[in-house]
Amino acid sequence: MAAHQRSNTIGAYEAKTHLSELLEKVEAGEEITITKHGAPVAKLVPVRREASVEQRAAAIGRIQKLSAGLSLAGLKIRDLINEGRR
Repeated sequence: MAAHQRSNTIGAYEAKTHLSELLEKVEAGEEITITKHGAPVAKLVPVRREASVEQRAAAIGRIQKLSAGLSLAGLKIRDLINEGRR
């Protein structure tokens, strides 16, 4: 479902002078890493679109179906919580 994403690296000065072009690439699914003196300092990534009500309901259904067959095999949730706090 996700679009193929490519990663590119560009210096800060060049990013500043070519921002419009970079935004078009990001809108098309690319990720752009911006560097300063060769070190990565920022990343331009596409904005995630909101899921529709139908997509959310389908995801909840898949999670419920997966969890239906799971059990704690006699373990108590409180004991697991306490163990995690140690």
